[in-house]
Amino acid sequence: MKTKLILTIVLIIIASSLECIFFSVYFPKLMQKIDFENSVLSFSDQNENAIFSIDKVTLFSGCDAKNKASSATNFTIENLYTYTDIAIFINQENEEPSLENTLKEVSIENIEINPMPDNGQANIFFKNMMDFAKPYIPETGEIKDTLSFKTTSEEISDFSSPVLYNNCANPITLSYIHQNVKTDYTLLDITNPITYNGSLLKRCGVALSQLATDISFDMYITNYKDEKFKSKIFIPITYQNDTASIYDGTITIKQDVNYVFYRYK
Repeated sequence: MKTKLILTIVLIIIASSLECIFFSVYFPKLMQKIDFENSVLSFSDQNENAIFSIDKVTLFSGCDAKNKASSATNFTIENLYTYTDIAIFINQENEEPSLENTLKEVSIENIEINPMPDNGQANIFFKNMMDFAKPYIPETGEIKDTLSFKTTSEEISDFSSPVLYNNCANPITLSYIHQNVKTDYTLLDITNPITYNGSLLKRCGVALSQLATDISFDMYITNYKDEKFKSKIFIPITYQNDTASIYDGTITIKQDVNYVFYRYK
């Protein structure tokens, strides 16, 4: 009888211990698993149908020089720079206008240039869509942290500030500028005419591999249902393809991409 009592007490202690272990260790993990599964299901339900995407990016790259000085026998370049104008086209997956696929707020954040060039300075600017493919270094509009776009349905002609039609009719336009690729560089052979385009890179001995880099950033969209979407964008900055290079003067590269915005709120 005493042996049975001891055995019963031991079993109760073991059962209690297992219960304590379950509720202190395994139950929280089980709840975490359930919460995670619910969040995944919620995310899946919110993103069953894509609303916005990007499938096309166009790059136009050229080269120019600032503060030029010349003499009868030589020519000195103070600031040889490259520029790559970037056009990013947002798509509405459903062409029928609705509150769901109309842009209310658009912004770009967390911009990175990687790798940064070994020489010179690299920056990213907002660029007026009407000045796309024109060589100049903007005095304002450098993107240091966040670039926010105004959206409108009104017909406009002034694109000097960040503005987008809320039906995605116009692209986002940026400019990646790499200044001082060469500084105080003197060309002794001036018998051949000097052309202010990508051929200057070749004449100044700049290898295109020195210039290649990648731009990345997060793009955020809010629609008129106040649903919030996000996508990570990567844009390789390259100056040649299979048939041409910036050495020929300028180069246009069309990138086929597949960036889908997922709804996170």
